[in-house]
Amino acid sequence: MDNPAWGILTILISGTAYLISYQYKRRSQYGVAIWLLMLAGVILRIFAACDFYLHPWDEVFHAVVAKHMIVHPFTPTLYEHPLLPYDYRNWTGNHIWLHKQPLPLWSMALSMSVFGVNELALRLPSIILTTLGVAMTFYIGAYFFDKRTGYLAAFFYSINGLIIEMTAGRVATDHVDVFFLFFIELAIFFTIVFARSQKSIYNIAAGLSIGAAILCKWLPALIVLPIWLIVVIDSKQFTPSAIARQFTVLLLVTVAIFLPWQIYIYHKFPWEAQSEAAHNFRHITEVLDNQGGPLYYYLTKIRINYGELVYIPLIWFLVTCLSWRNLKRWSLAIWFVIPTVFFSVLKTKMQGYILFCAPALFIVTSAFFFTLKDFVWHRTIKPIYKYGLVLILTLFIALPVRYGLERIKPFEKKRTPPWVTYLNSRSDKNNSDIVLLNYPHDIAAMFYTDWTVYAYIPPDKDLHKLINSGRKVIINDRGNLPLKIRYMKGVEILMLCDATN
Repeated sequence: MDNPAWGILTILISGTAYLISYQYKRRSQYGVAIWLLMLAGVILRIFAACDFYLHPWDEVFHAVVAKHMIVHPFTPTLYEHPLLPYDYRNWTGNHIWLHKQPLPLWSMALSMSVFGVNELALRLPSIILTTLGVAMTFYIGAYFFDKRTGYLAAFFYSINGLIIEMTAGRVATDHVDVFFLFFIELAIFFTIVFARSQKSIYNIAAGLSIGAAILCKWLPALIVLPIWLIVVIDSKQFTPSAIARQFTVLLLVTVAIFLPWQIYIYHKFPWEAQSEAAHNFRHITEVLDNQGGPLYYYLTKIRINYGELVYIPLIWFLVTCLSWRNLKRWSLAIWFVIPTVFFSVLKTKMQGYILFCAPALFIVTSAFFFTLKDFVWHRTIKPIYKYGLVLILTLFIALPVRYGLERIKPFEKKRTPPWVTYLNSRSDKNNSDIVLLNYPHDIAAMFYTDWTVYAYIPPDKDLHKLINSGRKVIINDRGNLPLKIRYMKGVEILMLCDATN
């Protein structure tokens, strides 16, 4: 994948699939058209996922914990064998790792148990889920508006650069937010199917999906509840007592899915569980990990992540919601507005926090596109205005495509850094008795090897304990080792390949 020819081939094949998909859409053969959108999207995702190294934040932590969970799925660990003192409150260097809910980690562990411990197996679940998300976005968009709106929304989903980057683990919050996005959308999908069919099995499926979403990223998943209520009420298929009964079932199923893990970790790992609960609350009052921003942070980010013109359809939609009094559209507005307001108030801010609102933005943008298109084609207006509006319509498509290509990076050359090649080539990489010190890629090295790796050299007392424990101690020489370390007995000094990404 280091050869740019692969990027060119990827763009050509996926671009062809998109063009053929559009031709089927024009003939109203939406089934085939959506399958081709999914094909084009999965090609882009696989290419982006073929970065043969772990991205430093946060994928590297998720990868190592998932690797360890292959052996013990109910004991998530970062340092499998913590040989040096650690603070259980420090999620970047502790032993029991409860910083994230377990479902994405279990899925990545399952994938690697089948396909081997490697980057592509790690990212495969995210590739599958965001590919399925294309079809769900079409269905949901068709429900709120019509099939052509759903189709364009699905196209936006398939080409979106942020979703592709997160699928590939390239940006922070990566696979966890991808899973959260999927299960939120799946819950809304089953809500719509339930409202249409009145079959309780789909309501149970919605509850299972909400519970699964909580097991990905905790309580923001409850945004589905008001959406469920509005969609079900709007369907006019249920009496008030039936709505109350089904809503109770929804809640019970949701709780049954997410609560056991919470009880388990508070019983099994009480200190770590309490620490992570306190850490989650601190997001509200403190800027953590230097991830802050102004109150309008997310309003700025949606321009970058979903197209510079996104404000126009968003304002149009919110204004028309007030006049239409359409409950369907109110539920769509809630999907975006409430999470955006909530996370805007929090002190800690990251672009991935509102990723699960993306389908709503795609649907709204698509609806506005066709409203404007119908206006241009069916109204008599001056040519100069018509050309201007056609240009705007073109930009609604071109800007997300341009952004997607920028994020995919099809012409990037170096996708296998030397330090990964070196670690994979070590004949002793499966020796769990090796301790590597002073290595900058400390967490990542524990993915590619079974060593215990630290980025620093511990104090003499702890270093001598390691030597006397009978383990093989390797110290990476980065050019500034003290003489007493360089000539210390019982350690091996190596200049390991530790080039940056």
